[in-house]
Amino acid sequence: MTIYFDEERRPGEETEELMNRAAMLCLENEEMETEDVSLSVTIVGKDEIRVLNRDYRNVDSVTDVLSFPAYGDEEEISLEEGEELSLGDVVICEERAREQAEEYGHSFDRELIYLFTHSVLHLLGYDHMTDEDKAVMREKEEAVMSVLGLTRGEN
Repeated sequence: MTIYFDEERRPGEETEELMNRAAMLCLENEEMETEDVSLSVTIVGKDEIRVLNRDYRNVDSVTDVLSFPAYGDEEEISLEEGEELSLGDVVICEERAREQAEEYGHSFDRELIYLFTHSVLHLLGYDHMTDEDKAVMREKEEAVMSVLGLTRGEN
């Protein structure tokens, strides 16, 4: 598993390691190989994420995280031998993550890892448009966060 970070906005070595573990857990839970899989992560401010949200989702507001899957709903995610499989891009708003961490009473790193895990699941094709889909996605998020020791209410 390789995560490509914007060199100017890296979250820190420990957080990057947790992100890597979270992504690997998401893939393993889907029974996917992890070795030649990659994705990119960019951490941005409120103005940048608002523009992205407006331009790509037609929602002119700040959001906490955006996912840009490399594969559409109908496409099967598959890895060709000898090639790297890029799942897509994750964009996280640092300011919203900090605000939400304070609001929910846990650490910034816990919120960052949660948002990242949520986004990786989107890259893998999960969504939360219906209550049933939301329940499935929440269960998968909580399973990863639990293995990482970052359950709700914990720092």
